[in-house]
Amino acid sequence: MRLYIDSANVEEIAHLIEYYPIAGVTTNPSIIVQEQRPYLELFKEIREVIGGERELFIQVIGECAEEIVAEAKFISKQIQGNVVIKIPVTEEAIKATKILVSDGIAVLGTAIYTPFQALMAAKAGAKYVAPYVNRIDNLTGNGTKVVAEIAQLFSNYEVATEILAASFKNVQQIHDVCLAGAHTVTVAPQLISTFVSFPATVNDIAAFKKQWQQAYGKDKSTLINS
Repeated sequence: MRLYIDSANVEEIAHLIEYYPIAGVTTNPSIIVQEQRPYLELFKEIREVIGGERELFIQVIGECAEEIVAEAKFISKQIQGNVVIKIPVTEEAIKATKILVSDGIAVLGTAIYTPFQALMAAKAGAKYVAPYVNRIDNLTGNGTKVVAEIAQLFSNYEVATEILAASFKNVQQIHDVCLAGAHTVTVAPQLISTFVSFPATVNDIAAFKKQWQQAYGKDKSTLINS
């Protein structure tokens, strides 16, 4: 499983890149608007923070295939490094995906709610598809089941496209989709920070240190010069 940061906040991204095994950053128009900055400047700063090899996902806002293709080519020229274009999956998006893939531009089919949306995007050549897990749940669906069915379809038809699951409200959802077959996930910073946080671990660390210092002295807080 690869882990992506779903954010455009440069400070949060820089912190998580330092501490966690991050594969890249996903953004969308809502996330970009929250930062209240010129968008190209923001994309370039994110690129500088994450480096050229990590993937940076940028979503288009055009609705017809011609607009989508034009935006994707513009972004690909403006932003250096490993860029993936996010396109909400519609009929126009499928047409645009076929064009962009033929031109060597990587595509993620996003805003996916059904397995067949994912399959059509995959067959059109999308590198990734992004089912919206929590949003599906909120529509009285089952986001984890949708991920599992996408994974089954991809396996049945030997599709190379990867499932990049998105839209989570808690770690349990992330855990469930990983077991259901998601190849990778994109997660908000506040959730990523909870991945390794567990009270019992903190308590164990305190107990280990207390026992050590009782045996070797209170000034012996590390193994160095103990």
